[in-house]
Amino acid sequence: MDDQQDDQETSSHGETPAHGAHGKPPSRADRWIAFKNSPFLPATVLLFILAAAAGLFAGSYTYTMANPTPHHIPTAVVGGKDTPRGKAFIGGMEKALNASLKLHDYSSYEEARRAVDEQQVFAVLNVDDGRVRLDVSGASGATVAQVLTQAGPKVGEAVGVPVTVKDVKPLQDGDPRGLALFYISLAAVIIGFVGAIQLSVHARGLNPAERIAFTAAYALLGAFAIAAVVDWLLGALDLPFVESWLILAFTMFTSGMVFTMFNTLIGRWAMIPTWGVMVLLGNPSSGGAVSWPLLPSVLGEIGRWLPPGASVNAQHTAVYFGRYQHAFPFVVLAVWAVVATTVFWIWRHRHPGGRPAVRSHAHAHAASPSG
Repeated sequence: MDDQQDDQETSSHGETPAHGAHGKPPSRADRWIAFKNSPFLPATVLLFILAAAAGLFAGSYTYTMANPTPHHIPTAVVGGKDTPRGKAFIGGMEKALNASLKLHDYSSYEEARRAVDEQQVFAVLNVDDGRVRLDVSGASGATVAQVLTQAGPKVGEAVGVPVTVKDVKPLQDGDPRGLALFYISLAAVIIGFVGAIQLSVHARGLNPAERIAFTAAYALLGAFAIAAVVDWLLGALDLPFVESWLILAFTMFTSGMVFTMFNTLIGRWAMIPTWGVMVLLGNPSSGGAVSWPLLPSVLGEIGRWLPPGASVNAQHTAVYFGRYQHAFPFVVLAVWAVVATTVFWIWRHRHPGGRPAVRSHAHAHAASPSG
């Protein structure tokens, strides 16, 4: 027994063996390969991604919402804007706001009010007999209306022009700050892509058509729940229920398919571009919390072309300007949804999950060797 043990511990040359690879310290390359194949690599990457996402999230919302500043405010003008008092008031407003009133001339007050309803302008400036009537529209943009309401009387007093301010399109009583529409659209966006994530995790076996169908199903049911809670349960908003429900469902489906598209293209890192498009960029620039004339100019333009901004625009018009609904936000949502769904369908073989095709019994019997 001792001789056998001695034989195992010594080589034919009388030297102790290295016990294979386990006897050598791992090289740097070996350690990297082991780390790359372990769960520690994605965990480490996520560590830095989440830290960066936290900073970017706080920064994007603070940059756009903490100190909204007017740039160009579309304003309808009726009457004598070229009179001395009209010029004095307009100049005083631009100086007070550190911005320009983008003036649009209308021949009558009725035409100017129609422009408000069509969301072409945010206010009506009526100069008549040396007096100024400033009609704001809280429903068009609560933050813009607040800025104008605060500045108008002060400027009038400074330049010696009597000023009357009136909100001709106020917000609903249950939503005095105009944020409810932003919140319900935000809920649809976030639950939309979170639902797609959960389908990928807990229902991996869904085939492509089934995945699209279940995305549409949870979008319809989730949107109904959002609208019902906000309108029927809380009474915060009086919604045009069917239209608002379908806008929310369209938003949720689009958001879910955007994640599904990115999951098809880049796999497990799909959350990064989805979060970037929908949350970091899309929500702050949507115009829901801060009206677009008060956003940084680039974000104000980009936001309308992203799903969150399109959703807010469509919902806002449905609730407050129902007779003047525009096609543009629906086109934006449709383009995103169609592109995302098409990309997923074309490269569906790359999407994680799905079930292998099951051959029919007759085909399997025909393919088996005869016995």
